[in-house]
Amino acid sequence: MKKLATFATIAVGLVGLTACSNGDPEVVVETEQGDITQEEFYEELKSTSGSDVLYTMVYSKVLEDRYEIEESEVDHQIDELKAQFGEQFDMFLQQYGYQDEDDYRDDLRLNLLEVEAMIEEIEITDEEIEAYYESVSRELEARHILVEDEELADDLHEQLMNDADFATLAEEHSTDPGSAAEGGSLGYFTEGDMVEPFEEAAFNLEIDEISAPVQSEFGWHIIQVTDSREADMEPLDEVRPRIRRELALDQIDEQTTIEKRQQLLDEANVDVKIEEFESIFEAAPMPDEMDMLP
Repeated sequence: MKKLATFATIAVGLVGLTACSNGDPEVVVETEQGDITQEEFYEELKSTSGSDVLYTMVYSKVLEDRYEIEESEVDHQIDELKAQFGEQFDMFLQQYGYQDEDDYRDDLRLNLLEVEAMIEEIEITDEEIEAYYESVSRELEARHILVEDEELADDLHEQLMNDADFATLAEEHSTDPGSAAEGGSLGYFTEGDMVEPFEEAAFNLEIDEISAPVQSEFGWHIIQVTDSREADMEPLDEVRPRIRRELALDQIDEQTTIEKRQQLLDEANVDVKIEEFESIFEAAPMPDEMDMLP
């Protein structure tokens, strides 16, 4: 997950290395067994990760020059992660190799810039944005019983139709470890939170109505909606850019991403002065570390 900032940080650190030595400015490390010169270090860096460093630095400059991201969008992404991970947020950063929140913020900003590049030519209408906003403005509270085979699901459904207690059957039979002990309760969710077959069935149920068995990749669900309410949403005008980005990203595939990256670099007229790296911008995909945000 560590992407843009890693290589840029390595390269920037190299620039300042000559100031770290009190002796010969060409020496970057002194030991009793011998010194390491700036040139030796530079050559080693070039041979091990030089192409990735150079590619990332150039591509980052192109993105920063052509696109803009409001700092509030970066803040929003980070706030969502903090809400998700809570006290484990710092552990999340460390797990993916970030020194601190600022380090992660740099990567995130550049990845959001890349997203803007990928979706700039995709048209999303106001009607599509408003329809999406409306769809996620409704929250359902539901419970379910999840089992592996259809025969058992049919049997449990029949019991429920004959006034069996839903929570009791969920505790006894459901294979969903996260909800079985709670009588099958899933809490509140909006469209996009659940797998499609489950979601389609749930959002077509009335309050307290019980569905027929519904198959998903996880097995067979019997669903009961217990409440419906308006979600606590930010005003549409504030989230419109976010919704547009999400809807547009659904239309981006890997090939489109590679082609767009190459187009941006071609238009930048990159002229590499280091002989061994002259060809790295010729129809080359980005390094794996430059994965775009989900």
